[in-house]
Amino acid sequence: MAQLAIEDLRRILIACAGEDDSLDLTGDILDSTFEDLGYDSLALMESAARIKQEYGIDLSDDDIADVETPRALLALVNTNTASAAV
Repeated sequence: MAQLAIEDLRRILIACAGEDDSLDLTGDILDSTFEDLGYDSLALMESAARIKQEYGIDLSDDDIADVETPRALLALVNTNTASAAV
């Protein structure tokens, strides 16, 4: 199963941002908090649903609530991807 890369996560985050055109996800966002990036819990839940749809990885609400940065979300998804492949 393919690993989620930052470019893929960036695309998903932009798609799930709603109508907020002020979000800037260019540059190094890996260690920025989702709060600093302008994401609320609803946008993250939508991102998790999109990840499940595209990658088949089901992230719990608790897991999503605990991740604070794109780097943490990538690690969570890719750990679950590796576990699913075993």
